[in-house]
This record gives sequence, structure tokens and C-alpha cells, in this order.
Amino acid sequence: MIVTRFAPSPTGYLHLGHAFAAFNAWNRARAANGRFLLRLEDIDPGRCRKEYADAIQEDLAWLGLDWDGPVRVQSRQMADYRRVLDSLADRGLTYPCFCTRTDIAAASEASHGPDSAPLYPGTCRMLSAAERQDRIGAGERFAVRLDMASARRPGLLFHEAGEGPVTCHPERFGDVVLARKDAPASYHLCVTHDDAIQGVTLVTRGADLKAATDLHRLLQALMGWPTPVYAHHRLLTDDAGRRLAKRDKARTLRTMRSEGLAAQDVLERLNQSQYCQRP
Repeated sequence: MIVTRFAPSPTGYLHLGHAFAAFNAWNRARAANGRFLLRLEDIDPGRCRKEYADAIQEDLAWLGLDWDGPVRVQSRQMADYRRVLDSLADRGLTYPCFCTRTDIAAASEASHGPDSAPLYPGTCRMLSAAERQDRIGAGERFAVRLDMASARRPGLLFHEAGEGPVTCHPERFGDVVLARKDAPASYHLCVTHDDAIQGVTLVTRGADLKAATDLHRLLQALMGWPTPVYAHHRLLTDDAGRRLAKRDKARTLRTMRSEGLAAQDVLERLNQSQYCQRP
């Protein structure tokens, strides 16, 4: 059975790009008599708000996109993510990092990973166990990083729908952060864990996340989780060719609704060429 999901972060109201992503996943599941799941990725307490979480469900219902089973809310699953982090730590695959973002930016200079984040130079990887414990005991704040040199698994692949096998190169991300004090578990860890525990068999998401699949495939291998098929779809843009985004105040679905547009009108707009950009 095909199981897809739509997993927005409740940091703002849904716009047309979100509608396209949700419809893509919903349509694939319904066409195959499969299941469509809704997940709220609300691990950032500083940006996520209940009013946005409620609005997400209202907007999807307005569009006629129903989901199966209860909504999974990531902020309620921290114990699950902690167990994953403990498992990786017990195998020596993580280490505490005491560097600030400023430290990393200065040390990394122009080196950046596929997600545009500065590549971590591995400063704290060289600390002894005693040094780490002393600094933790002194109350220093730290992040938990994946030790890519120890965790790397050569030869990993994932299957991209319509493309076939894709070779993974997670080392391009360097020693990524899996947790920090203000975010007890990272997006990469949470999304990979939840896809596994929810039985997602087909991950549909924007082309901007395709590179991250390499890292997610590594976490699947480390934790013995199944690997779904991936289908990275085109991104939607405005009339000027800019990607629709919350930070750019893209026109929201609720604004469209207040202006008198019907749900069918919105769905039809998704097929208009001026809103579409191929990766």
C-alpha cells in the first residue's frame, strides 16, 4: 500500500506552494487507494504557533484534502527522538559541539554544504572524553553533531521516482547538528524517524530538499529504518519567477478564500504554467 504524507511547519499560513505539495501527496495516495497522512513539524518553539497549526487543518479541509488517522505532532514525540540520539551516542556516532554559530562561520570561511550552511571544521571532534565532560559539567551549552567519519556508509542509494537509483553523498553536509538546546531534535532526525515509524512508503516533497535525502538515507541505514521511494516535485513561483515562500509573504490560502475564490479555483491554478518551475 502506498502511504504518503504532508508535513508542514506551523510557522505561518499555507500558501499556494503548500497547497501544491499537499495535493501532490494526497492525489498519489488516493489514486492508488493508499493512505495520506498529516504531520505537523513543530520542533521550533520560537516560530511555531497553535493558530497556524489549526489553520493548516482548516485550509486542507477547505481544499477537500482529507487525511487518514490522527495528526502526528512532532513536539509531542521528543522522547522518541531522544532514544534515537541515545542510540547513536552509545555507538560513538555523535559528539558534543561547544562552538557558537559565529565560531563556525569564522572557521569555515567560504566552505558550505548543499544546504548552504557553513561546513563545520570538526573542532570539537578532537576533544577528549574528559574535556567534553568537564565542559558539560561546567554548564556550557552544546549541540549534538553526527560524526560523519564514523557514521559514513559508502554505497548508499535511494530511489527517485521517474529517475531510478541515486547515489548518496552525505559527507557533503559534514558533521551535521542532530540536536541543540533550543531544538532538542533536528529536522533531519525527526523527519526520517517519523517517515519510518508512520510507514511512509512514498515521500513527495519539493526539489529543494532532494540533496537532504542523502543525509536521510544515512540515518535510515544507521537506525535500520526502511527506505521509502522519493518523488521531488517542482517548486511554484510567483509571476516574477520567485519561489513562493512564507518569508516573502506569499499570498495565503485564507486570503484567497476571503477574496471569494473557491477551492476548485485554487486547485486549478496549480496547473497554470506561470506558477510552475521545473527543478
